[in-house]
Amino acid sequence: MQTPPLADVRHTFAAYPTGLALIAAEVDGHDEAMLANSFTSVSLDPPLVSLAFTHTSTTWPQLRQAQELGITILGEPHAALVPQLRRSGPARLDGIALDRATAQARTLPRAAATLIVRPYRHIPAGDHELVLFEVVDHRRDDDAAPLTYHDRHVGALHHERK
Repeated sequence: MQTPPLADVRHTFAAYPTGLALIAAEVDGHDEAMLANSFTSVSLDPPLVSLAFTHTSTTWPQLRQAQELGITILGEPHAALVPQLRRSGPARLDGIALDRATAQARTLPRAAATLIVRPYRHIPAGDHELVLFEVVDHRRDDDAAPLTYHDRHVGALHHERK
């Protein structure tokens, strides 16, 4: 069986809506952060989540040094920040104030949810590194509409409360 062209695979993968997460930490005295749409809950006992990082990332090698990181599940108030957070390099965080969740973990205020995590296991996965993180603290805002990423578009997920 022949491998399909990467552009075709990307187009097919884009049919699946995902959330948007920002992973951030202070490393060597300055804040590092990057967006990811590969966030997945993995286990409740122990509480584990995962993110996948491409081998070509220049930010993940910096964040990988952190012992504790913050994961922000982006909410509707963050929609205007997404184009800037997608940028590469230090300009990504220009003018964006991150909360000091712990001495090292950073999060965004007004999030749908935040998690404080520690690296648990690193797994090679094709052109990515899959990282399992243990959740050591968390918070959810039931009133915040989470952002979604679907077919290369960002939107908010709204639903009726019962």
